[in-house]
Amino acid sequence: MYHLLKGLHEYLTRKEEFSIIIIGLDGAGKTTFLEKIKTLYNDTPGLEPSQIGPTVGQNIGKVSLPSTILNFFDLGGQRSMRSIWHRYYDDCHAVVFVIDAQDRERLGEGWEVFDSVLSAPQILNVPLLLLANKQDSPHSLSATEIRHDYETWDRHRREYARRRFGEDEEAELERRRQRIASLDVMGISALDGQGIREAVDWLFLRVQNSRRNVDDKSSKGGW
Repeated sequence: MYHLLKGLHEYLTRKEEFSIIIIGLDGAGKTTFLEKIKTLYNDTPGLEPSQIGPTVGQNIGKVSLPSTILNFFDLGGQRSMRSIWHRYYDDCHAVVFVIDAQDRERLGEGWEVFDSVLSAPQILNVPLLLLANKQDSPHSLSATEIRHDYETWDRHRREYARRRFGEDEEAELERRRQRIASLDVMGISALDGQGIREAVDWLFLRVQNSRRNVDDKSSKGGW
C-alpha cells in the first residue's frame, strides 16, 4: 500500500518537462542569457560574463517552475555549428533566437540565418521568441526597431525573389504568415538581467498553451 500511495503521489506531483533551444549568431549573447537564467532561477548561480567563452557544442540549463521544468539547450552559433541546429528541431517545444541588437553590421547575416530557421517545417507550429539582446548598450536597436529591421529585410528579399524567380506573391505571403505566426520580439540585456524574467514567463506560458493545443487536437482526432 505504501508503494502504491508513493507512486500515486509522485504521479500527481510530477512536473512536465519541456525542451527549449537557444540559437543565434556567435557573439549574440546566448550563453550569457542562459547563465543569467540560472542565476535568477536556481540556487547555484550561473557563470559570470567574464568566465564565458565561445560555445562549442552545447550548454545545458534546467529551470524548475510551478508544475513545469524548462530544459534549455544553448547551441553554438559559429557557422560550422549552425548545420547541427536542425537535429534539435523535432524534439524542441520552443525556439529562442538571440540577436545582438547593437551589432548593426551583422544584422543582415543574422536575418539570413533567422529566415532559414523560420523556413524549417519542423518548427512551423512551435513557439518562437526573438530576443533583441544588449539593451544595456545605448547603441542598441530597440525590440520595435529590430522587428522593423527584419520586416524591411524580408520585404526586400521577397521582392528580389519575385523579380528573379517569378515567385507568386500571394503564395509567398501565406508561407511567411505561417512561419511567423508564433513569433514575438522582446528586448533584453543578458548582462544585467533586463527582460530575462519576462522572457522566461513568455516561454512558460507558450509551451503550456502549445501542449494544451496538441492535446486538444489529439483528443479530437486532429492532425
